[in-house]
Amino acid sequence: MKVLGIIPARGGSKGVPRKNIKLLDGKPLIQYTFESAKESKSLTDIILSSEDEEIIEVAKKIGLEVPFVRPKELSEDISSSIDVVIHAVKELEKQGKNYDAICLLQPSSPFRENGSIDKAITIFNTQKTDSLISVLKVPHEFNPHWVFEKNNEGNLKIATGEKEIIKRRQELPNAYFRDGSIYITRTSTILNEKSFYGDSISYYESNSEFYCNIDTLEDWGIAEKKVKSLVL
Repeated sequence: MKVLGIIPARGGSKGVPRKNIKLLDGKPLIQYTFESAKESKSLTDIILSSEDEEIIEVAKKIGLEVPFVRPKELSEDISSSIDVVIHAVKELEKQGKNYDAICLLQPSSPFRENGSIDKAITIFNTQKTDSLISVLKVPHEFNPHWVFEKNNEGNLKIATGEKEIIKRRQELPNAYFRDGSIYITRTSTILNEKSFYGDSISYYESNSEFYCNIDTLEDWGIAEKKVKSLVL
């Protein structure tokens, strides 16, 4: 299976200005994701998608391939990730490059355990699903079976729609949330359905020690502390 690794990095980050090339422990943020991708034996190619000249220059300096410049209209706050990936796939098709699946690797989740990308791709191949996402377990106190939402009358109902709440923690089914580090999708699903998920989703459970999602300056501070303790 030919799998393309795409690292998306636009220049207009609001929460952390110039986030994608901001230095974290002496390295631009995009370099952490690129190093994880380079370590993978299952990715056929790895590219950057960006509209920003400075980000592109930094990427090339660290050895990251930039085969095209992303249109600015795909780099706005309201631009969707799926449109960014579709653009990348079609640009590479023009260059005679075709892939069975796309692995989206977001720089905002910079830390990945060694081998995680290859393990995720192996699961994806074995399960033969439309997509795979990396996840972490939801803490039991936030499990959807114990979460309430408003009904039409403004009162509370169990979020899962059940009438009776599960009483014992041990009886709760596992629930998961996306940790943002790995998304793998069949190219046909991306192009035909304009979706990262399709009809069937397998998962890779990440190591929670590596979890970090940088959207705000507070998140950046957490990343600065975490990077000192991780073996990357």
